[in-house]
Amino acid sequence: MRTWTIGWMLVACAGWAAAEDVVAPGAELELLSRGFSFTEGPAVDAEGNVYFTDQPNDRILCWDTEGILTVFLKPCGRSNGLYFDKEGHLLACADDKNELWRIDKQGRHVVLVKDYQGKLLNGPNDLWIRPDGGLYFTDPFYKRPYWNRGPKEQDGECVYFLSADGQTLRRVADDLVQPNGVIGTPDGKTLYVADIRAGKTYAYAIQPDGSLTNKHLFCELGSDGMTIDNEGNVYLTGRGVIVFNAQGEKIRQIDVPERWTANVCFGGKDMHTLFITASRGLYAIRMRVTGVR
Repeated sequence: MRTWTIGWMLVACAGWAAAEDVVAPGAELELLSRGFSFTEGPAVDAEGNVYFTDQPNDRILCWDTEGILTVFLKPCGRSNGLYFDKEGHLLACADDKNELWRIDKQGRHVVLVKDYQGKLLNGPNDLWIRPDGGLYFTDPFYKRPYWNRGPKEQDGECVYFLSADGQTLRRVADDLVQPNGVIGTPDGKTLYVADIRAGKTYAYAIQPDGSLTNKHLFCELGSDGMTIDNEGNVYLTGRGVIVFNAQGEKIRQIDVPERWTANVCFGGKDMHTLFITASRGLYAIRMRVTGVR
C-alpha cells in the first residue's frame, strides 16, 4: 500500500512484515529533501551525519543529525560512491578523471588512485573499507557526457583492492560483467559484490592479502548501492530497497516513489535510520535494526 501527501511524502512500506521486521513498528518512508539531479553514494561519519552526492551537479551534500542540509564540497570530482575511514576522511569515487580521492574535513583532497598499470580506470563507482584500512572498489564502465578521454582503456570491469598503506593496488575479481555495489561484513571476513548487468550478487571470502576466494552466488539480483545491518542482512537497491538475510533469502521490500533507487546507508545519532538516495530525492525510514560502521 502507498499513501502520500503533498509536500512531505509518506509512503507506507509494502513487503513481508514478519514478526522480526527490519523496519521499526509503524515506521513510514519519509521524503527529507528533493530537487537534486541524481542522488548517490550515501556515507555516515562517526557522529551519524550522512553525506551523499548529487553527481550531475558535481557536489557532495551533508544531512546532519539535526536535519539540516548543507553543501560540503563543490566541485567534488563528480564523486559517486563515498565511505568514511576511521580517521574521519571521506573516501570518494571521483569519476570525473576516473580517480579515487581522500577528502579531509576542510574539503581538501589527495588522489589515492589515478590509474591501473598506467591505464585509466573505467570510473570507480562504489567502495568499502575493511577493518584494517584496506579498501575494495568497483570499476564499471558508464560513459559520462563530461569525460574528455579516449576509448575505454581497461580490458575488463573489475574489483580492486588498495592496501591500507596505499602502496599496493591489485585486481581481485575480473570475471564479473559489470560490478557495481559493494559492502563487507564488519568482521572483515566476507565481501558482497553486485554484478548489476548480470542481475546477481556474489559473496567472497576475504583473505589477509586482499585477495578474494570462495566466490558463490548470494542472490539472483544485482544492485546499484548496498549496505548491511547489525544482524547481517544485506540491502540492495534498484527498484526500491530489497533486503536479504545472511542466507540470501529475500525478507523485505521497501518501495520508494522514484524511478531508480541508487544507494543506501544507515545513519543518525543512534544508527537506526536508513537513508536512501533515489533519483531526485533523499529519503529515510526508521529501522528496528541498526547499521554498522
